[in-house]
Amino acid sequence: MTGHSPPRVTLLPRRARPFFAGHPWLFRPSIARVDGSPGAGDEVSVVSAEGAFIARGLFNPASNITVRLYRWEDEPLDAAFWRMKVEAAIALRDQVLRLPPMGSARRLIFSEGDGLSGLTVDQYDRWLVVNFSSRALLDRRDLLLGLLREATGCEGILARPDRSTADREGMSRGDTCLVGSIPIEPVTVVENGLTYEVDVGGGQKTGLYCDQRDNRKAVAAFCSGRRVLDLFCYAGGFSLNALRHGEAASTLGVDSSAGAIRQAGRNATLNGLDRAEFRCGDVHDVLADLAGRGERFGVIVCDPPKYAGQAKDRDAALRGYQRLNVAALRVLEPGGILVTCSCSGLVDRATFGAMLGLVAEEARRPIQVLEQRGQAADHPVLAACPEGDYLKCLVCRVG
Repeated sequence: MTGHSPPRVTLLPRRARPFFAGHPWLFRPSIARVDGSPGAGDEVSVVSAEGAFIARGLFNPASNITVRLYRWEDEPLDAAFWRMKVEAAIALRDQVLRLPPMGSARRLIFSEGDGLSGLTVDQYDRWLVVNFSSRALLDRRDLLLGLLREATGCEGILARPDRSTADREGMSRGDTCLVGSIPIEPVTVVENGLTYEVDVGGGQKTGLYCDQRDNRKAVAAFCSGRRVLDLFCYAGGFSLNALRHGEAASTLGVDSSAGAIRQAGRNATLNGLDRAEFRCGDVHDVLADLAGRGERFGVIVCDPPKYAGQAKDRDAALRGYQRLNVAALRVLEPGGILVTCSCSGLVDRATFGAMLGLVAEEARRPIQVLEQRGQAADHPVLAACPEGDYLKCLVCRVG
């Protein structure tokens, strides 16, 4: 063992197996005792009830994830360790996935999937947007951002706490940090041969939903000659792919954000796809209006925001997904294609599929699942942490 021994966290009996396997989240109810009085953000050593070493992690008494685990050797979480993890994540994108670093958008670091629980990094051409969902990593911000800039040669980094977890982690939502410079004007990136403007400083999440990259193009294959309804369209990705790669007859994108609709319109113009139509409005209100006017579509994409941020939201989220999909089927023509998505990690694939069975029952229409898709490969899932498999994208034929 290198250096001094950090404070020790001892588990309750029969709680160690997931952590020996590499799961990075140690919740408070699994802890028997904490020795050494660690403070928020301090490094700790986690051991089994029998005293066997498991891993090194970072402590946060304010969070239900009391320890996030990072290193399964009894060695320190020092600068060399963080450098190794950052470089390994970037090498996966560069050398294995071969995602181009310049002129495009990619997820550079995906938290648990890259062994860096609490750190998410997206790259847009020469700039990075960083979200911290761990206070302990936010406390190490200067080191991590320096490593990122050194490894990528980027011009600037915008870093901020993740809004959905800031309160639970004891972080200030307004704690934004800028390294280098971020452009005021939107950054232009290319994805699937289509050009998008990304508002690096003010966009939703980190600016563009890279996780749907492959799905946007895959869904286009079902759109030939069809009328497409793109719900929660944000920057218009499904619509533009349907027109460019799927030769859709027409597209209508709907989003409640006026800013998103303006951005989608600009993206359509950038690609010479001005026939893409976008409408600002509440999705349920627009669906009711379309149904009332007897409108029908051959393909409908439902890609709503996260419905379940915490476990207590799960049942309400499932009711919300069911209501949304039933409403969508009212304007889907017989034999049409429903593409329904969930980015709520707390709703697993089996549960989401069961919800769709309830939709078929309520709508009295048979639903055939043709493809079960997920997030793009730059959002890898750690085998020991299946919670990282958060994005469900089901391509269905509806009779």
